[in-house]
Amino acid sequence: MADNKAKSTKPVNKTPPKSPSDPAKDRAAKRLSYDSNSSHEGAMAGEVSALEEAFRKFAIHGDTRATGKEMHGKNWSKLCKDCHVIDGKNVTITDVDIVFSKIKGKSSRTITFEQFKEALQELSKKRFKDKSDEEAVQEIYKLIEGKAPIISGVTKAISSPTVSRLTDTSKFTGSHKERFDPSGKGKGKAGREDLVDASGYVSGYKHAGTYDHKVQGSK
Repeated sequence: MADNKAKSTKPVNKTPPKSPSDPAKDRAAKRLSYDSNSSHEGAMAGEVSALEEAFRKFAIHGDTRATGKEMHGKNWSKLCKDCHVIDGKNVTITDVDIVFSKIKGKSSRTITFEQFKEALQELSKKRFKDKSDEEAVQEIYKLIEGKAPIISGVTKAISSPTVSRLTDTSKFTGSHKERFDPSGKGKGKAGREDLVDASGYVSGYKHAGTYDHKVQGSK
């Protein structure tokens, strides 16, 4: 029995543990360090400047299918107008259109962000003539950074014969007519309820309120 137990006993693993300088661990550590650096660089690359943020907002304005990576000429003109790049003196809408046509590709209808910056550099020379090229570019960037398209215009009232008839007080009749004075202004409570006239004059008398004036004038 003792011999059988001795035979069934598993041999002890005498292989020493791997040292800290194990090549496999070194490779894993290097990979972890690389992944960490890559994710950090990716986060830095994902940051969008205020200028590019404005570019994207204007690029997608009015176009639900736009990605924000390219800008059409119409949106480019709106950006220059809303951000006061166009001042009517040094830079006009014509200048803006010319620069756009010059910067975009021959067969293209849009400009990228990089081309957008080139276009701004062209306009900055005209917009800020009294500054150096570098200062002019920075000044024109300031006009655009952090801006978004201006939504202008108010919903217009529908003009139709039906609406005109319902709102023209001169055409009202009956009790509805009594609620408004000849100028079309509402009388308020007096137009809705029968108020007691305590003036002593007959209702509708044209010379009501002139008695005291006539008496005093005759003295």
